[in-house]
Amino acid sequence: MRKLFAKLHLWLSVPLGLLISVVCLSGAALVFEREITRAMRPDIYRVSQPENATPLPPSEIASRVRAQVADTLRLSSLLIPGDPEEAWMAGFDNVRKQTLSVNPYTGDINGWTESVPFFQTMRKLHRWLMDAPPQKGMGTTGKTLVGITTLVMIFILISGLVIWIPRNRRALKNRLRVSYTKGWRRFWYDSHVALGFYATLFLLVMALTGLTWSFSWYRTAAYALFGGGTDALPKKETKGKEGKKPSARENFDFAVWDHAFASAKAAYPTYKSVKLGTGSLEVAPDPSSYLRKTDKLTFNKQTGNITAIARHADAPASQTLKSWFYAFHTGSWGGPWTQTLYFLAAVIGGILPLSGYYLWYKRTRAARKGNSSHSGGFNINGKMN
Repeated sequence: MRKLFAKLHLWLSVPLGLLISVVCLSGAALVFEREITRAMRPDIYRVSQPENATPLPPSEIASRVRAQVADTLRLSSLLIPGDPEEAWMAGFDNVRKQTLSVNPYTGDINGWTESVPFFQTMRKLHRWLMDAPPQKGMGTTGKTLVGITTLVMIFILISGLVIWIPRNRRALKNRLRVSYTKGWRRFWYDSHVALGFYATLFLLVMALTGLTWSFSWYRTAAYALFGGGTDALPKKETKGKEGKKPSARENFDFAVWDHAFASAKAAYPTYKSVKLGTGSLEVAPDPSSYLRKTDKLTFNKQTGNITAIARHADAPASQTLKSWFYAFHTGSWGGPWTQTLYFLAAVIGGILPLSGYYLWYKRTRAARKGNSSHSGGFNINGKMN
């Protein structure tokens, strides 16, 4: 049985090892994207709070933002962080994936949030091998290859665990450490075995959750397994008569935001963020949480009075599974500690195929010379000769 899994491990790794390295290393580069991006542009994400100053009312911020942007931009949301030294973010219904940073104490615009080109490239590599779909949800050859590679990676990791299982306590001790004094081949062998074991659990979690973005059949099965059913699947955007996404009402009275925001603060004395919309608002109630847990509050568009509260804790699995899968795929569920572990595991996952190629090359080269039994190569069970 061990020989069968060893062959399976080898011949699945040889054709797809380089793709696994690309997917893992590009994923590792994305783990701290948010933190690095914010550190690179503190002028966009941070503000200085004047002594004893309070932020301007949301309606005043809305008025000043609209006065400083083109008339074609339609303000639709305002993200208000709980941290007084964080900038507020204005969203527009005809601008995708970008928000406008605003100083809440002056109403001055700081600039647009933008993704760093390096991370844009890494994301294209990680998700589509640079073959990005023309529209969201569409398939491409690159997207399919990433899905197949991730699926095969799961079998490689499982077969690697089967091969790794030691037969006695002494062997277990050797499998869990890396030798630095017995030559390069032994070093890379120990690294492949020991580091592979330490990273396997994290890599399996990443792979099993990541497949939900590659294959619809897998996503359906995974969501159903956790009680989400088909309701957990992403919904298609609704469109108006002309095929465009519905926009915010031009005659919306942004003064309503003041009362709606005050009502939200009364219900949530502490919060991570409040996102005001043109008919509802979202509150992230736990300032210390790293998960995307938000309560949705509906308000009267004329008075700003809260009319309904849909709490995240009461939401069915169909509405929360996507955020859970994302959190466990990226490592964001536990904050910096889990992100660091995921980063290290992803880097190891990218190195494992390369060290595997090295070991395979050394073994086949020794076999060609006819002296593999005396050269310090590796046999099919992964043990040194």
